[in-house]
Amino acid sequence: MIIRTRAAPGRKSRGVTTPTPLGRSRKRAAYAFDAALDDAELAHARTALAQGRWTEVRALLAATGDDWDRRGHRFDVLAQEHTTTAWARDWRLAEPESTDAVVLLAYASVHLALRGKGRSENARDACREVAALLPADPTPWLALLTLERSLGREEDVVRLFDEVRHRHPEHHHAHHLMVARLAERRPAAGQDPLHEVYDFAAWAAEQAPADSPLAVLPVIAHAERYRVLATAGSEPANPAASEHWTGRRARQVMKAAFDWWLEWERDDHPRCRVDLNFLAHAKFCEGRAAESAALFHRIGRHATRAPWSYPDRDPYKAFTAARNAALGSA
Repeated sequence: MIIRTRAAPGRKSRGVTTPTPLGRSRKRAAYAFDAALDDAELAHARTALAQGRWTEVRALLAATGDDWDRRGHRFDVLAQEHTTTAWARDWRLAEPESTDAVVLLAYASVHLALRGKGRSENARDACREVAALLPADPTPWLALLTLERSLGREEDVVRLFDEVRHRHPEHHHAHHLMVARLAERRPAAGQDPLHEVYDFAAWAAEQAPADSPLAVLPVIAHAERYRVLATAGSEPANPAASEHWTGRRARQVMKAAFDWWLEWERDDHPRCRVDLNFLAHAKFCEGRAAESAALFHRIGRHATRAPWSYPDRDPYKAFTAARNAALGSA
């Protein structure tokens, strides 16, 4: 994968709905920011794992097979739970031949390191060991990419992205991680329409098949760049007040992505709600209430923290205000 740069240096499922956690208001629980998104089977297996029933996770991951985007999504969500390490160790002790147990342990070590509860080098070693056991599987490399996107050098991030893409060229999560990291290059460049994150997103969208959700990647790049610029103080902290969303380039990429969504309606992708949230956010900030309302209807209760939290906002308040305004005017 070649990243162009101008800088010299550089299926739907139906199942059990988990109960509302104690102490959380019913109103706020309507948008739980659940990383499982609309994967009810995953949410059910996650609850079972928290209760020590790892056999349900084993069955879920076995059924996932080599659907790499879904496999990565499910491992990532399961690995985020604080009790996963303990129960995955029990699973590995009971079934030492299970490679899925080893992958889950390695992925959990990544999230422990990101929370400051484990050593990053231990997580790296665990992921490299399981990658050697499963040479065709992009998931261990995705776990490493998740770690290095926050803690590693850019050259490491690029190398790991290439490892994932070599095994699954359209890997959705990996492309999002890469865009988020690239957007952080040269914050002082401001509203540079030729910034490398835009170049990369356009290149990836062009390389992908016509029905790939990577068609929305230029919108992701636009949102991630806004995050960086607003954090640096060169754009308003309220995205609806920023010209970042109303310029010519913004209108072009958002129209193309929205037109793609109207034609393809990719509800079968495990992370489609991520794309819908980014697109609804962009359309709302652009002032296109009717278009954003259609997207909010499709999102339903599956809100995501990003990009509603950008740059440092309460995602629940931002999502709710935008949704109410869009649906009220539609």
